[in-house]
Amino acid sequence: MQSVIVGWQIYELTHDALSLGMIGLAEAIPFLTVALFAGHVADTFDRKKIILITNMIYSFCAIALFLISTHFHFALAQFGVLPIYLVIFLTGLARGFMSPATSAFAAQLIPRELFGNASTWSSISWQTAEITGPAIGGLVYGFWGIGAAYGLVILFSLTGWLFFFSVKKRPMPEQKKDEPIIKSLTAGLKFVFNNQIILGSVSLDMFAVFFGGAIAVLPIFADQVLNVGAQGLGFLRAAPAVGAVLMSFLQAHNPPFKNAGRNLLISVFAFGLCIIAFALARNFYLVMFILFLSGAVDNVSVIIRHTIIQTYTPDEMRGRVSAVNGIFIGSSNELGSFESGVAARLLGLIPSVIFGGSMTLAVVIATYFKAPILRRLKM
Repeated sequence: MQSVIVGWQIYELTHDALSLGMIGLAEAIPFLTVALFAGHVADTFDRKKIILITNMIYSFCAIALFLISTHFHFALAQFGVLPIYLVIFLTGLARGFMSPATSAFAAQLIPRELFGNASTWSSISWQTAEITGPAIGGLVYGFWGIGAAYGLVILFSLTGWLFFFSVKKRPMPEQKKDEPIIKSLTAGLKFVFNNQIILGSVSLDMFAVFFGGAIAVLPIFADQVLNVGAQGLGFLRAAPAVGAVLMSFLQAHNPPFKNAGRNLLISVFAFGLCIIAFALARNFYLVMFILFLSGAVDNVSVIIRHTIIQTYTPDEMRGRVSAVNGIFIGSSNELGSFESGVAARLLGLIPSVIFGGSMTLAVVIATYFKAPILRRLKM
């Protein structure tokens, strides 16, 4: 909800593609800066406490956005959108610590033989939020205003904190005693770069989504190309998640692991084709259908990649490896949003999206020839 609200708010204030891309950069810089240290923290300290603290920071940031947008308009009048970027910067810091702790803690709750199935159901839960969040956020913003929209964000953030609080603690896995912190910080990097299957899967995702992410410029499409406003933007943002949820249910009963490597490459290639088709479409319902397909095929790659990481990572390194994965994925999502904004400013809206989709196809083709072990992977 917050992502679509912030995106539309900044677009209303600036009408600038680069300003939309800066949202991703404002979150990516702190996230990537603390990622390795956050992985070390997740493997050293109580993971549940880390999750509770960072989720509370999320809630405080939502409150700050609510106040800036409703009671302290002078901040936006005097400093423009800078206060919003500063709050997003804080959420990036919180996410940098929360992401590896959550991933590592989740793996402690699930038996190893259920990792694949658990990844699918976790994806269903996440994508359900991706459907309802943007749709509700856009509708509430459009009909009742920004105050009501941010108020709901605060409510759901605090509700999430209560759910985290109810989960029982798990003992921390044993660590090597007296391991130097520099060695601990770099252990996750070394592990990933020495494992061709993990490195290949996360690299494919990073470069494909970095170039193929069109979500950042959706407010411009909603306003200038499709003329559907904030309400339509909410549905456009939700469409990929609808496809992802339906695909998750299919994968829960027909897991894509028999030919995991081949399926991973096919799904990312199809995602690139969807991005190009999205750029060329002009009908609102056709665009929604294309985004629906993009979410469906992207979900296949997400499930496979997540299962690869959970399966091949030892318990005592889950936080650090998850942090490295977060660096790759954070680079693709947030920096990809920045790339989309810059490309739209330099090339124009439509050419920039076509360029991004084409680069995604090129990345898949290169991976097919350069990573034969990943291509032949069966799980």
